[in-house]
Amino acid sequence: MPLRLPPLPALRFFEAAGRHQSFKLAAAELNVTPSAVSHGIVGLEEALGVELFVREPRGISLTATGADYLSYVSEAFSLIAIGTQRLPNHRANRPIALSCAPTFASRWLLPRLQGFRARWPNVDVSVDTSHRQVGFPVDGFDFAIRLSRAPVAGTAWTRLFGEELVPVCSPAYLESLRDEHGTPLLHNATLIHVNAASEDWQAWLEATGTDKVNPHDGLRVDTIQLAFEAASMGLGVALGRRPLVNRDLESGALVAAAFDTVDSATAYWLVSAEDAERRPELVGFRQWILAEAAQVSCDTSANTDAPQ
Repeated sequence: MPLRLPPLPALRFFEAAGRHQSFKLAAAELNVTPSAVSHGIVGLEEALGVELFVREPRGISLTATGADYLSYVSEAFSLIAIGTQRLPNHRANRPIALSCAPTFASRWLLPRLQGFRARWPNVDVSVDTSHRQVGFPVDGFDFAIRLSRAPVAGTAWTRLFGEELVPVCSPAYLESLRDEHGTPLLHNATLIHVNAASEDWQAWLEATGTDKVNPHDGLRVDTIQLAFEAASMGLGVALGRRPLVNRDLESGALVAAAFDTVDSATAYWLVSAEDAERRPELVGFRQWILAEAAQVSCDTSANTDAPQ
């Protein structure tokens, strides 16, 4: 007698919503409406005769039953994905799929990617910069690059490099901060904050012991890229993150607004799918990006001009 399975679309809704703890984020990932996700999960709960989520005004959370069921559903989807990937010739013409943050992609990865293309001219690379969690192997990604304090258990994480935090601004804005002795006064600056940054001005000020600077006031943006652009336009001082800001410092579009640099507590990590060793081009990509990352320590050892 064949097994009776719940509706597979509803299970997909449940897996994504359970992973994100959000109907809205699950809908965005699956390219459907939040209402479709919600109705699909209600139908699944009715079919199973159990409650999978606790619905509250501020969001959703898995019930104990839902959390237990999610582990089985996630494993089932993973097995299907792995089995599909291992079909003969299934991945022969598939591009390398990578997920990373947009600023990292534009400022570090893409300028170097031609080096990989020169080695593997027939291999395409797909770069996804959407702000969403990646589930291996369900989402079909081969690699992800994530900023984190430590690796996450259950996946293969390899440290690429850390960041150095240094205040930066336009040359003209730096001049506007100088006192009668020519010393730039950071407490007179408009600070540019990045809303989603794990480490921002508070971390730099505490690490350097800088006082008289309000770490909360100023201009707020939602990406590091926007912060750098705002600083180059003379709107204030952003917290530069080397090596991402190196290009601007080298060109003179931005200059250091303070002497002190601080090593970030977080680092960039390469997260690999389980079968990354099964395809030669994935092995090649991993070796290439690790070699490129090894050069970062050399790049950041170059002097960043302190304010004169």
